[in-house]
Amino acid sequence: MASAVQPLKGDSVAPFASIGTMAAALFEESDVHTSRVSAYSDRVVAVRDAFKLLYGEEPMLVSRAPGRVNLIGEHIDYEGYAVLPMAIHLDTLVAIRCVPPTSSVAAPAGKEGSPSPPRLRVANMDPAKYPAVEFSIDARQEVDTNNHSWGNYFLCGYKGVWDHVHETGCREQPTSGLDVLVDGCVPLGSGLSSSAALVCSSAIAVMAALGFAFPKAEIADLACRCERYIGTQSGGMDQAISIFGERGVAQLIEFNPVRAHPVPLPAAAVFVIANSLAVSKKAETAATNYNRRVVECRLAAMVLAVRLGMDPTTARTSITTLADVEALCAGSSAAPQPTQEHAALEAVRRCLHADPYSASEIEGVLEAPLASVFAHSPTSLAVIAAASTFKLQQRALHVYAEARRVFAFRDAALSTPPDSAAPPSSPVPSVLLSLGRLMDDSHASCRDLYECR
Repeated sequence: MASAVQPLKGDSVAPFASIGTMAAALFEESDVHTSRVSAYSDRVVAVRDAFKLLYGEEPMLVSRAPGRVNLIGEHIDYEGYAVLPMAIHLDTLVAIRCVPPTSSVAAPAGKEGSPSPPRLRVANMDPAKYPAVEFSIDARQEVDTNNHSWGNYFLCGYKGVWDHVHETGCREQPTSGLDVLVDGCVPLGSGLSSSAALVCSSAIAVMAALGFAFPKAEIADLACRCERYIGTQSGGMDQAISIFGERGVAQLIEFNPVRAHPVPLPAAAVFVIANSLAVSKKAETAATNYNRRVVECRLAAMVLAVRLGMDPTTARTSITTLADVEALCAGSSAAPQPTQEHAALEAVRRCLHADPYSASEIEGVLEAPLASVFAHSPTSLAVIAAASTFKLQQRALHVYAEARRVFAFRDAALSTPPDSAAPPSSPVPSVLLSLGRLMDDSHASCRDLYECR
């Protein structure tokens, strides 16, 4: 099933749109279609009513975070390069209230409430598919990555908020419980970042319910870091666009530090998001798919650095992404004035062979066992344990070329005023052909060089 989806405008995708009392407007009616406002209002009312039935009181607030579709810049955020996604209207709502430690806790299903230690009680609007879960309020508790419970994503957001609070020097510890009800409409495992929508919405809800207030960039950063508790080595794109998304524009997301730059899209452009119904269980297959690509990129960066003259010890300790090696590539090029892309691709083809590398070959180059290189990363060690070979040249070629395509896409999109729509009978505008070619090249690279699954 496919649907034509155009990017949204204004505050309608801002994750703060629904923070506030239940009486507050969820959206500005002048900024979105009335039917969409009505649909979201109906959902919020349904969540509020279900929350009151479940917990005995209305929620303090409802937070919202959208899913996303990535236009270009696949698998390069964790390599330090910019990406170009846009937020979509499918989202996750989180209703929440604080439960003081002295409160009598209302029991679901009509049972009488009784005093009990504060807990995190997390329920879902679809309890048959997502059973309610409970956690302690201890912000230091580990996320059980062996138990792939949907509630773990809320726990990630909860831990992320407290991590951030403590990193600022505050020694406050959680004392109140939280009652939570989640309602999401982002299809799971579809590539639209349902997990990031849940983590971001959860973090925003926890932050607001506990009385904290962080800038958007800090929320995007903490959400990225805390989702890694689930076991995936996320690069930050999914969380950043969920926080920074705006209607009518894509966002050029850059990292270190995270920041967003609106990129208006041509008025004639309609992006079709088709659900293939193929489910990707990102967290459950991390060691053999997603995290494996992250590890292969890091190994490619370190081996490339050594081949370009860096001391192996320095490479092991200072090189973490392919972006870290790009300056070395430029300095090694034989061309008189090479572009960065040309120099990087030339260095990869010259210094990394196309055949898969064995662990022993890489260890010989780095002069250290891979188990020691990744000693402080359990998720990377899981990759090393599961893999027999590693494709380094292919992954590096994809990353360096894809990084350039992102800015070529940005430049092409900005070359045409966003409100200059062509008449229906006109030929396809050249800017759309340019954008289409870049997206085609990106998809081919993902298929052939990155072997995305």
